[in-house]
Amino acid sequence: MKIISYCLLISIIVWSCKSAAKSDSRIIINKEYLENRLTELSSIMESKLSKFPIDSLNIPRAMEGDGTIIAGKSRQWTSGFFPGTLWQLASQTQSPSIIKAAEQWTSFVEKEKWDDHTHDLGFKVNSAFGKMDLVKPSANNKEIIIQASKTLIDRFNPKVGSIRSWDFGRERWQFPVIIDNMMNLEMLFDATEFSEDSIFYDVAHKHGHTTLKNHFRADHSSYHVIDYDTLTGEVRNRHTHQGINHESSWSRGQAWGLYGFAMAYDRTGDRAFFDQASNIASFFFNHPNLPEDMIPYWDFDASNIPDEPKDASAAAVAAVGLMKLAKYDTENRVKYMEWVDTILSSLGSPEYQSDAVPFLLDHSTGSVPGDFEIDVPIVYGDFYYVEALITRLNSL
Repeated sequence: MKIISYCLLISIIVWSCKSAAKSDSRIIINKEYLENRLTELSSIMESKLSKFPIDSLNIPRAMEGDGTIIAGKSRQWTSGFFPGTLWQLASQTQSPSIIKAAEQWTSFVEKEKWDDHTHDLGFKVNSAFGKMDLVKPSANNKEIIIQASKTLIDRFNPKVGSIRSWDFGRERWQFPVIIDNMMNLEMLFDATEFSEDSIFYDVAHKHGHTTLKNHFRADHSSYHVIDYDTLTGEVRNRHTHQGINHESSWSRGQAWGLYGFAMAYDRTGDRAFFDQASNIASFFFNHPNLPEDMIPYWDFDASNIPDEPKDASAAAVAAVGLMKLAKYDTENRVKYMEWVDTILSSLGSPEYQSDAVPFLLDHSTGSVPGDFEIDVPIVYGDFYYVEALITRLNSL
């Protein structure tokens, strides 16, 4: 009996020590931490910029598993994120070297305001010039955003009630609309504010309602792709191009939806958008397959959890969306901010930080079905991580 009691006591002590160590490893998210973290990231980026030459043909995007940098021209959908990350860091530290680099990288993206082959103009143009306007506001920034918005709304089909996403895959889809497209609406809301022309607002508002109507399942998870009939405006099929299958819940898609609808409520006051954002938040953060550190696996329904790649970028996007929602939801604000702080604590830990040039965050996943950018640094992970830190700081 004494032996059993002794063993039990030792087990309790070991368990207690492990629990204490686990608890102690959590970062306390407060004003001091956030200010210091942003200053630290700015210094890290300054160091990395000196090792990454400015080149209009090599705008950083991601990293291969072997350490090779994936970069390309401004036409890639991710081209606005690197300059946007620099502008966000500069907004906090006013670093002259980061501002200079941000100006140079941003200049490569301006011509994308004319790109009529994509819906990703918000990602490209607004991520760069919208964030530039925080540091160096100008009429030129606003004119670029207005022109990009004019180009984007040419893809709006009144019969469907949405902006067309992709031009590829015409043998498969008539009029594909992806959940990611909710993120490009913010630029349209800005364009109405800058131009006082309501057409941009009206298109964004209608697109949001069409997405709300057709993209979501009964549990409030989202399909990735909805294909519409251009003659009738009816749904032809519902697909999940980025997920493990058509009925799965691709994690970054859920994050795009949360951020997009929370942002749309903030810009319109439309209660339907608030309710949808709340429902998506509940699905995302109460999901049984969400890890304790709240960094989701690339798909909530991936078949080999916990041996699946995570997506830090999805967590960062979701954190910003949740804070936009928390601003208006007094009932759930404390809970939401606890979820946000868990994410920021996790992403701020050594496990998720990247030493790779010129990235800040590791363990994001681009596309498992596409077999690219899996469990590596990706530039939009950095962009939304820095945005999350700044948004949290501004909430205090």
